[in-house]
Order: sequence, then structure tokens, then C-alpha cells
Amino acid sequence: MHFIEHHFVSLEKRMKQLKAVLLSFVLGGAIGMWLGVNIGREVPLYSNPFNTKSLNQKIKDVTGETLEKGGHALEKTGQDLQDKLKH
Repeated sequence: MHFIEHHFVSLEKRMKQLKAVLLSFVLGGAIGMWLGVNIGREVPLYSNPFNTKSLNQKIKDVTGETLEKGGHALEKTGQDLQDKLKH
């Protein structure tokens, strides 16, 4: 009888350990996915991964970047022309 009681105690400990391991995997996977999605979207790590930019915001971002690049190119071209006129 003592052997059977000892066996059940051991089984209960193993089940608790198994639950702890499974819970750790689930929580680790969820946190890993959260951080991975944010890294992939190039946003701050702790921001909401389900939050998406609106179409208007995406257009504003792309337009702003394009205008900035165009401005730099125009400025460089102007500098090159000034350099050519000086020589």
C-alpha cells in the first residue's frame, strides 16, 4: 500500500512539473511572437502588435520619405551645378 501512495505522490509532482513546463512554453511562445511581429514591422518592441497603420498614415509616411529624398537629390544637383559654374 505504501508503494502505491508513493507512486501517486510522484505522479502528482510530475504533473505539476509538466503543467509548469507547458505554461512556460505557451507564455514564452506568446511573448516571442509579440516581439517578433514588432521587430518585423520595425516598431518599438513593446507596442501593440495588432495595431496597424491606417492607409492614410502609410501614404503620408511614403510621401514624406519620397519628398525628403527628392529634396536631397535636388540640393545635390544644385551644388553640382554651382561647382561647375565656378570652374
